[in-house]
Amino acid sequence: MSTGNPDPDPRNTPGLEPGGGVSPGDTPPGESSTSEAGPRQETSKGWAMAPLIVILTVAALVAGFFLAYALLL
Repeated sequence: MSTGNPDPDPRNTPGLEPGGGVSPGDTPPGESSTSEAGPRQETSKGWAMAPLIVILTVAALVAGFFLAYALLL
């Protein structure tokens, strides 16, 4: 399977006028790339401290319950 150049040649693209313009009422060719589609958003990395403390507390309580249950049997 061979892959060609995904960008159309403006000289062979139907509907384009000399200079790369589009005729009135015609649909322009699709974009060649969307790599710069929008602004980048800063994302936080890692867990926030409060949810992590809650999860660890619940896990310790559950583990303590099962440990106490095992010792009382």
